[in-house]
Amino acid sequence: MAEDNTVEDNTNVAEGEEYMEIKMAGGWYLTMTLAKSEKYDSEYVEVAKERSGQKRSRFNINPKYARELGETLIKFADANGL
Repeated sequence: MAEDNTVEDNTNVAEGEEYMEIKMAGGWYLTMTLAKSEKYDSEYVEVAKERSGQKRSRFNINPKYARELGETLIKFADANGL
């Protein structure tokens, strides 16, 4: 089984209430932000790949699926030895 890594153990993760980031190679960051849509009056989680303050790839997810996504990513990593 893979080693249990948490945010507290990973020095590449910045933690906040509505924002988190993972420092990657080459100056890139994987960011997670809790955002609110003014148009639809709803919240969503934005996952983005960012460098120099500029977002390149973004994915928006309904907050009710955020935990399930995280748990599925952990299962995927464990199953593939990552």
